[in-house]
Amino acid sequence: MKPIKLFTLPVIVLLFASCSGNDNDYDANGSFEATEIIVSSQGNGQILSLNVVEGQIVQAGEVVGQLDTTQLYLQKMSLISNAQGVRAQRPNIGTQTAAIEKQIQTLQRERTRTQNLVAANAANKKQLDDINAQIEVLQKQLSAQTSTLQKSSDNISAQSSALQIQVAQLEDLLEKCTIKSPISGVVLNKYAERGELAGTGSPLFKVADIENMYLRAYVTNDQLSGIKLNGKVTVRVDAGDGEMRSYSGTVSWISDKSEFTPKTIQTKNERANLVYATKIAVKNDGFLKIGMYGEVKF
Repeated sequence: MKPIKLFTLPVIVLLFASCSGNDNDYDANGSFEATEIIVSSQGNGQILSLNVVEGQIVQAGEVVGQLDTTQLYLQKMSLISNAQGVRAQRPNIGTQTAAIEKQIQTLQRERTRTQNLVAANAANKKQLDDINAQIEVLQKQLSAQTSTLQKSSDNISAQSSALQIQVAQLEDLLEKCTIKSPISGVVLNKYAERGELAGTGSPLFKVADIENMYLRAYVTNDQLSGIKLNGKVTVRVDAGDGEMRSYSGTVSWISDKSEFTPKTIQTKNERANLVYATKIAVKNDGFLKIGMYGEVKF
């Protein structure tokens, strides 16, 4: 029978310190995420330029590429020319009704003169009645002609407006052929190259907002009572050499449904099977990276 070896005191102290060091001094942990957007083509045509590379920082609204717009531009010029031709057909109502108006004015002067003669018994009333009848006929002709010309003018205006709307549609398509970054961030992936054909919806590149990061952490049912939306928490990440880097975070989302604990996540209560996902917004100073692990202290 082999003798039992007894541990010396220094060994016992070392084991105790090692076990004590395993105590987690954080409430939850997880990995960092960012808002990612796949920028797709909004037009059809050959890619004339796409000046982005993976890792490049772009600004919101920055022009990073261009699609071929030759056909759209020619269509726009054709519509503008057609609109000008249609507007040229609009009748000048004043000019085309001037002759009748002149006749009416002449007869009105003649009526005034005849009325004076009738009053002086120098002319008979029939002459005055004939002049009034002629004026009435001319006024009806003027009204009918004006109405016809106005309808023609309105119809031409409607045609012109329809063409202008088509021009505006083409201008919108031309604008969408200019490739812009929708947000400020870093380019994660590039899916197309100069010279390729792009269709509406074709992915061009992916950009992520790394200025505003989110730590997706998981908490147990017992911890839910200790956190609330918009609550302030402390987020820590490994800075190397055993040092931790601390950030101020805000709880921006708490899931209303539980899920099984992900294998890569450790919880304060290792026996917990069901956890709730949370998102903690953190302002990035340039150190945080997508997928980096972080710890949360509530």
